[in-house]
Amino acid sequence: MNKTKIQWTEMTWNPITGCTKISDGCVNCYAERMAKRLKAMGNPRYTNEFAVTVHEDLLDVPLRIKQPKMIFVNSMSDLFHEDVPDDIIVKIFETMNRAYWHTFQVLTKRPKRLHEMEKLGLLNWSPNIWMGVTVENNNYIDRINELRNTKANIKFLSCEPLLGSLKNINIENIDWVIVGGESGAKSREMKKEWVMEIKELCEEKGVAFFFKQWGGTNKKKSGRLLDGKTYDYYPV
Repeated sequence: MNKTKIQWTEMTWNPITGCTKISDGCVNCYAERMAKRLKAMGNPRYTNEFAVTVHEDLLDVPLRIKQPKMIFVNSMSDLFHEDVPDDIIVKIFETMNRAYWHTFQVLTKRPKRLHEMEKLGLLNWSPNIWMGVTVENNNYIDRINELRNTKANIKFLSCEPLLGSLKNINIENIDWVIVGGESGAKSREMKKEWVMEIKELCEEKGVAFFFKQWGGTNKKKSGRLLDGKTYDYYPV
């Protein structure tokens, strides 16, 4: 596990690395760029670069960390990717169930598989598991319904990179919304009006709103202030 600069979590845990592009938000994937760099540096975890790879020796790592942490699961992959075996997903859930003192944040762009596994009774939702889906524009709002129909205790949306207006989305039974702009040399524009639409919707519905960053070619310079304020709210 590693400390991270991702503002809405504390650590990352990557028992799986690698993924494949599935939607508009994947075009400039930061994890793919990082995997390529790590392979070039000789990191043994990335011998396969960005091909889906299971690291079974890392499956129980959270159990060895006794201080409670907020942990982003598979920042370098997607837990519900079609190339990840069911039994590995179940083992990861078992570790999260056992490590009850941590909070685990799982994020996917593949909620249909998540929902299928849940219907088969393969997933045990202990209260410390937060489940989220990425919704970058209106092409993927169906992911919200898939998430809403799960039994996860905390359900959240990651609207990053935000690539279009989402003012008409339904956030009933959603507990948390993260918004952020794309960063890097090929970053696409995020308009302020799109951010404000989501912020106002969250305020209207009583949903926690977290503004991560403006992004752009220099994300440090563009910062993360929205009208002079930071919005670092978490679900209760």
